[in-house]
Amino acid sequence: MTVTLGKTGITSPKNAFGALPIQRVSEEYAAKLLRKAYENGITFFDTARYYSDSEKKIGLALSDVRDKIHISTKTGAATPEAFWRELETSLEMLKTDYIDIYQFHNPAFCPRPGDGSGLYEAMLEAKEQGKIRHIGITNHRLNVAEEAVRSGLYETLQFPFCYLATDRDIELVKLCKEKNVGFIAMKALSGGLITKSDAAFAWLDQFGNVLPIWGVQREKELDEFLSYMDSPPRLTPELGAVIDKDRKELIGSFCRGCGYCMPCPAGIEINNCARMSQLIRRSPSAGWLTEEAQKKMLNIENCLNCGRCRTKCPYGLDTPALLRQNLADYKDILAGRVTV
Repeated sequence: MTVTLGKTGITSPKNAFGALPIQRVSEEYAAKLLRKAYENGITFFDTARYYSDSEKKIGLALSDVRDKIHISTKTGAATPEAFWRELETSLEMLKTDYIDIYQFHNPAFCPRPGDGSGLYEAMLEAKEQGKIRHIGITNHRLNVAEEAVRSGLYETLQFPFCYLATDRDIELVKLCKEKNVGFIAMKALSGGLITKSDAAFAWLDQFGNVLPIWGVQREKELDEFLSYMDSPPRLTPELGAVIDKDRKELIGSFCRGCGYCMPCPAGIEINNCARMSQLIRRSPSAGWLTEEAQKKMLNIENCLNCGRCRTKCPYGLDTPALLRQNLADYKDILAGRVTV
């Protein structure tokens, strides 16, 4: 089961390695995960300059098989000068002289030639120099994503996509197919809110042009995804019931945990605290009730009401209101007024 990413011609098993989480583990453990993924058939690895040492770990683990894999990484640069610095750093960290797909990392607008930023021109020059092979963009904003796909300037789009998708999200996938733009699905488990990966995989399998990247931090997670290489889950009535239940519980104004609202001037861990009600009910609750977790949640009381998180949310959520709602629910759980 493979996916071809539009006009790039890059073909990958419908299992790609999301390398954001390996920044949280040692170099040795990251190398173990990356090599095991490669040796069991995974050939597409996605990272970013801003994922601390993720690129370095990929370079250390996989540089000797560089010609057998595809690497996508990202730049959050706002100027051409920063673009070139980040690109050269990525090449050095990844131990390579080219990047298969170089992506603008969640820009607030769709970079275009002549827009005054100089960013797209830098992409074109990097491609002419052979330092990158394909130009992509990642985003969490539907309007930016749709503009990028329609523009004809991008060969791939990376966008959140899972079975909590809206009709408009699904139309975006269809638009990518129509325009021959590769679709890379991030947050296929909705930042941890989806707890059954087989259901997530089976639902995504309906879309032949979608390549999901699975964030991997633990070997047992990797083993789960590797098992789908030979025995992909099918969308059975049982898994369909799981999906229907989750959609009823989760679709709407919920925090996706993307973290673009961070940092908070009051030190609130918004990307977890604003979705605590879902997390505490959908995973073992003990980890969210520790003294450390309680301290983080109670820090919501120190909110400055500055509104920065609201203005930076790519989903247009009223983040301060979500924080207050989640704190109230959390206090009820601690007091025993609500059980989980």
